[in-house]
Amino acid sequence: MDPVIVVGAGPVGLTLSLALAAQGVPSVVLDEGPGTEEPRPARTVVLREDTADLVGRLGCRELDRVGLRWAGWRSMRRKQLVRNVPLGGARRDGEGPLPGLLPGPLHVPQHALSAALRAAVDKAPLIQLAPMSRIDTLEQDPDGITVHTREPGSTWWRGSYLVGCDGARSTVRKLLDIRFPGRTAVERHAVAALRAELPWPDEAVLHRQPPWRTGGAEVSARPLPDGVWRLDWLLPPRGELVTPEALITRIRDTLAGWCGETPAYELLDTGVHTLHHRLARRWREQRAFLAGDAAHLLGALGTQGLDEGLRDAENLAWKLAHAWHHGPAEQLLDSYQAERRAAVASRLRAADQSLPILRGGGGLRTLVPGTVRGHDTLLADGHLGCGALGAPPSYSHSPLSPPHAEAHTVVGTPPGAPVTDVTVTAPDGTTTRLRERLGQGHLLVILVAPGTGVWDRRHWRTAGVMPRLTDAVAALPGTTELLVTENYPGASAHTVLLVRPDGHLVAAFGGVRPAELFTAAQAALGGAPLSAQEPVGPEDGGDERGPGREQRHGARVHADGAAGIH
Repeated sequence: MDPVIVVGAGPVGLTLSLALAAQGVPSVVLDEGPGTEEPRPARTVVLREDTADLVGRLGCRELDRVGLRWAGWRSMRRKQLVRNVPLGGARRDGEGPLPGLLPGPLHVPQHALSAALRAAVDKAPLIQLAPMSRIDTLEQDPDGITVHTREPGSTWWRGSYLVGCDGARSTVRKLLDIRFPGRTAVERHAVAALRAELPWPDEAVLHRQPPWRTGGAEVSARPLPDGVWRLDWLLPPRGELVTPEALITRIRDTLAGWCGETPAYELLDTGVHTLHHRLARRWREQRAFLAGDAAHLLGALGTQGLDEGLRDAENLAWKLAHAWHHGPAEQLLDSYQAERRAAVASRLRAADQSLPILRGGGGLRTLVPGTVRGHDTLLADGHLGCGALGAPPSYSHSPLSPPHAEAHTVVGTPPGAPVTDVTVTAPDGTTTRLRERLGQGHLLVILVAPGTGVWDRRHWRTAGVMPRLTDAVAALPGTTELLVTENYPGASAHTVLLVRPDGHLVAAFGGVRPAELFTAAQAALGGAPLSAQEPVGPEDGGDERGPGREQRHGARVHADGAAGIH
């Protein structure tokens, strides 16, 4: 079968190609540039916990070296400290997140992220990177898609599917005649990257209405490694040009306002960043898809457009991989637009509703008790990846959701939401983090079995409910991996979780329920009639719980080729 054509070699396109390669799908990445990116210290990205984990799994394990995880979040208004939030959750060598703390976002120069992704692509034999390849023609037929690239690398390329990750001015989107409505210049920021010693090492700072003359409405400072900071000043959406002299004045006044006097600093880079809010009408046209900035633009109030682009790549990769390996799965491929466009539209709607409140000036609203803290919470949500402005999406209304069944049970994660990153026993008998098992193209079935840490490995396959669960997993459509965890938030013993390849919960079951598990797995794969055998076990799919042999012998279990992975 022909490779997937990925148009655009930015972070989203490179991430998508690596995610496809991890699931055995070859791709051709058409890069309109020469294959390098100019270092711009003032152009940075903030990765939340889930997206930082994604690029880490795909081979970019050194991002913590070139980026920095915030140790805290500090909000100020005028001369007053409004909020001080300690952050944690940076995992080292498989450790879990620190209890009780929000995970610290990872702040990385974009050129460093791109370089790390390119280095991973260079090691992936299933990925062909083609520089100086700008497309000008796109043709589709029932069996595939053909594109032509102009000079100097003029040639025709044939693919099974195509994904346009070619940015805000996407050629793919224009060739597909897809509209891209929205709002222009929602926010403008003057930006500077500099090396200096500020009073809050490794903490991000948001200062609203700073008391010095050139502070404007808002200024933020976000740390990077080696004492480097990115400073952003909120500007009027449409205003005068920011001259170098005016920017230097802003820098000096801001540093003096924070430090008492202007400290020694080294200016590394400057710029003006304009944010737009746009959403493509369609994200799929037959065998062609849009992702990243080609499909959406957002970023006001601290939200991160690249975060959403990486989530696009993760969502689409496993669905394309399933279709590539198993044949057409139209409902599964359609669910990419249904899930991701709805999630981004919700994020844009939340930002557009918050903008008049947060940017609407003073008046009586500033005198209402709690208003300042309420505004601060909204802004912190966007910057820290929480709430409607920043939290990872939940696909609760996905077309891939299974029908409700009495066997379903409630756990700490709602159906459609990302699962909690607990410790699990992997197929080789070792323990790892659940997120390390994601992105491999198969569903995960997780048994919650307290006490597995002290169980005898000799009884893995024969203890308690394990033989029946192993048989049920072997009967599921597609390829499925069976894991065990000692505990999961809100789950009782013998709860069984079904998890998608991108880490979103399909359903949780109160015990081993083969028939319902089969139905849920089939729905999660688009409901396509696959050649899987009927679920095994009692005809009524009855429960098999209780202590018995499982508590006596234990079952720190994995499923291998003979016992459930196929």
